[in-house]
Amino acid sequence: MSGSLRHMRLAARIAVFCALALAACTTTPPPPEQAVPAPMAQPAIPSQYRPEEIVGRWGYGAFHKDADLARTAAAARGQCGQPVEITRGPNGGVMMYLADSAQLQELQLKGSQSGKNYIGPPGDAGGAQDREIVSFDGRTMVLRWMDAEVAGRYGTGVYVRCAPEGAPRAAGKPAMKPPPQ
Repeated sequence: MSGSLRHMRLAARIAVFCALALAACTTTPPPPEQAVPAPMAQPAIPSQYRPEEIVGRWGYGAFHKDADLARTAAAARGQCGQPVEITRGPNGGVMMYLADSAQLQELQLKGSQSGKNYIGPPGDAGGAQDREIVSFDGRTMVLRWMDAEVAGRYGTGVYVRCAPEGAPRAAGKPAMKPPPQ
């Protein structure tokens, strides 16, 4: 009988140990995931840019590494055969697409107290759906998505202004020769 009693005590100890181990698993929550904090939106003030400066035909490209900016801008220039058209919105903004949207929406140019400028839906500057105007010289515009998840998918956008329709080709780029007659 003593052998059977030992087995029962051993089984009881194992059961208690398993119960404690399981209790520890269910009462100790896993550590929270380290999330990237959302950007802090600020009350919008007038942007240093005007919608008229943004309206036009643009070649578009995107990059994920800052070292790729020059290469991407050159590639965007080549997209002028199928340009992105940014037009004036009915309420004074510009018509552009938001992330993951197939519909044009009127977006506002917004400034912030920190001196940064944004393009996005009405509301505070630097919101999750906004794009920061990283640089803009009238010919090339670099826009970075404020939402980190969206920026990770779409990258930083580079817009290169295309020549107006019907404008002569830029110097150094020969026009196609007509066929000999």
